[in-house]
Amino acid sequence: MKKIPHTFVIIGAVLLLCGVMTWIVPAGTFDREVVTEGDNAGTEVIIPNSYHRVESSPQTWHILASIVEGFKRQAGIIAFILIIGGAFQILASTRAIEFGIKKFLERVHANRLVIIGSMLLFSLFGAVFGMSEETIAFVVIFVPLAISMGYDSITGLLMVYVAAHIGFSGAIFNPFTIGIAQGLSGVPLFSGFEYRIVVWVILTTLIIFFTLWWASRVKKNPALSPTYEIDSYWRCKMQDTPSGNNVSQNQEPSGESNRAGLGAWIAFELSSLAAVLFSIFYPKMSVTIGRATTEFTCLPYVAGLYIILSLLTLLKDRLYYILVNLMFTIIFLIVGVLGYGWYIKEIASLFLAMGIICGMSGGFSANTICKEFLSGAKDILSAALVVGLAGGIIEILTAGKVMDTILFALAQSMEGWGKGGTVSAMYGVQTVINLFIPSGTAKAALTMPIMAPFSDIIGLSRQATIMAYQFGDGFTNMITPTSAVLMGALGVAKVPYNIWIKWWWKYLLIFMLVGLLLLLPTVYLRLSGF
Repeated sequence: MKKIPHTFVIIGAVLLLCGVMTWIVPAGTFDREVVTEGDNAGTEVIIPNSYHRVESSPQTWHILASIVEGFKRQAGIIAFILIIGGAFQILASTRAIEFGIKKFLERVHANRLVIIGSMLLFSLFGAVFGMSEETIAFVVIFVPLAISMGYDSITGLLMVYVAAHIGFSGAIFNPFTIGIAQGLSGVPLFSGFEYRIVVWVILTTLIIFFTLWWASRVKKNPALSPTYEIDSYWRCKMQDTPSGNNVSQNQEPSGESNRAGLGAWIAFELSSLAAVLFSIFYPKMSVTIGRATTEFTCLPYVAGLYIILSLLTLLKDRLYYILVNLMFTIIFLIVGVLGYGWYIKEIASLFLAMGIICGMSGGFSANTICKEFLSGAKDILSAALVVGLAGGIIEILTAGKVMDTILFALAQSMEGWGKGGTVSAMYGVQTVINLFIPSGTAKAALTMPIMAPFSDIIGLSRQATIMAYQFGDGFTNMITPTSAVLMGALGVAKVPYNIWIKWWWKYLLIFMLVGLLLLLPTVYLRLSGF
């Protein structure tokens, strides 16, 4: 079996192909205008039926120079990715999320509640901050947990890996997919979240009901599971432990060692001061949903609740305090985006502050915080580089004056398809691309600068195009062999890839069909942000 080329190789080949196209494809352009009203006010859009030919501009050495221009064009997005990656690495290194999940499992004993609660949690993590790679660390906890409850390793994978990636597919505020796609498409960051919440609820409810159904069948007849023989590995391993359940292993440090230190108290004082000052200077927020705009006082109440919960958790355990900071980071994100028009700069600053506060609260020195931040930025550097390289592709097509010709040809080829047919085709294209480029960031960088203006030509909402990308990126992550996360999760669970594909593909088709049905309201209904 031949190896699929590296993402950079694919992008490099596309870059060269685009350079050749500037010599072959006729040059042309659309007229553009800036939207002055509605949810997308300030966005530059194409004027339909304004395409006309212009003088050609073939590219030669400009192909290499376009890479630099691409990085300049996407500098804000690149910085955003690196900061988010670094901040979440600091959070992850505190082990606070693992601590919170273990505490949850200690308090919940009913099997069905464990499944439902775990899946809600991981799906929410996938939807809000794009949990993906992190699920591998939890597979080793939840697979033996599922088997100890009388289920199988597939149930364990559904509880963690699949739940997180269903949440990833129905993303609400995921900065690595929705944030980047909207930033590249020139629409307000995290706008249209109201319908995406509905989508997340539907997809998460569906996967929970499906998991409960499968778990019930396996419990009645364990031999029904295709991994029954393979799971003997976990059953034998659990027999070697006194409790028969390895979830209790590697428990969090004692309460004494988890007491808040000086760094945590300093972080609390600084963050509380910042919350108070913001409340004084920006007490009222203005929220626009549809055509209705409402102004009300919000930030002082949120800040007050943050200070109270922070103080209570600091007195108990610093890891609880870190989890409170994660929760309020999400709350402040929602408040900022909805009420104050936050964009990439403000959101990146918020996550950076969260990372520093979590590091200080975890007892890290300044050097350790920097090292963890750099480690996270390093891990996500390839995604940031992809954005810059893909920006070079757009630069070549734009400078060569063939971008609009491509868009015009696409519009002509899909004439008569209707909006529903076009958005379905976009969904299909994104799904196929995901089999070869599983990185959501890479796909957004490659496709959204083309898809977004194309949707202007055919009168389709850019948000609908983004959702087609979102579904196309998310669902097939759970089968593509080029996904390191999938292969890592299967490896930890001891589930062979061929068994997983044979079992999961038919259920995946159901989710893909549901995704298609959920796309249709974005075309035919008047939705906030769309």
